[in-house]
Amino acid sequence: MSITLEAPPLVMELSDPPVTPDELLHMADGDRYELVDGELVEKVMGALSGWVGGEVFGRIRDYAQHHGGWAFTDGVSYRCYDDDPDRVRKPDASFIRADRMAMPPEGFITVVPDLVVEVVSPSDVYYEVEAKVDEYLHAGVRLVWVINPPNMTVRVFQQGADVRQLGPADELTGGDVLPGFTCRVRSLFPLSPPAAQ
Repeated sequence: MSITLEAPPLVMELSDPPVTPDELLHMADGDRYELVDGELVEKVMGALSGWVGGEVFGRIRDYAQHHGGWAFTDGVSYRCYDDDPDRVRKPDASFIRADRMAMPPEGFITVVPDLVVEVVSPSDVYYEVEAKVDEYLHAGVRLVWVINPPNMTVRVFQQGADVRQLGPADELTGGDVLPGFTCRVRSLFPLSPPAAQ
């Protein structure tokens, strides 16, 4: 008696084709996403992280108004990665010197920013934030601030320098990227509400 084994049917998994930067740019809700390896990555911020991001942007905007340059909120997308031209990132705040960009374009910015700010949100995973920092530095960003609202710290990453961690009592400076910029780290976070009487 011979037994014939039949091969299992071939099953092909169909997946969505990669999203292109042009498709992202024209999506109705595209401002909510970054684009990594052809996949949409939603940017979600909690209320505290959003407030801190707005506070940091305000400081950078004030600096830009007095010293020149362009300050951007989290609504701006960058497509400035030589190793992956289709990658799109949306930092929580950023700055470009005036001599490096005459006017912001419609659509994505392809100029590498001088400063990028990432505010850690409850949905962020530590290694993903670190991967973003590596991407920024590899692309040529000169200064990256990673702000962690729950413990009121700022980690400072700069080309060719050791990582510095600043606490609430420390001064955050712009170094040679934003000369003259300074603020107390504690001032980037909301004050505790007064105790109920």
